[in-house]
Amino acid sequence: MRKTLNVVAQILLIVGGLNWGFIGLFQFDLVSFILGGEGAALTRIVYILVGLAALYGLYLLKPVSEDVRTVHTHVS
Repeated sequence: MRKTLNVVAQILLIVGGLNWGFIGLFQFDLVSFILGGEGAALTRIVYILVGLAALYGLYLLKPVSEDVRTVHTHVS
């Protein structure tokens, strides 16, 4: 279950990152375009899910950074 959550969160973060890239480069909101406009319920749901995925990514950042420190300690 946790692996599935990690994969879904990663996909949402990629979608969000690509969307912000499109907005920055082309002033084009791909998510909004695909899902029916900026105010569409589905668009807002995706934005919320991307935000929740980002919060989950922050939660995962601590264990990942601890793993990196552990690897560097054992290598030295």
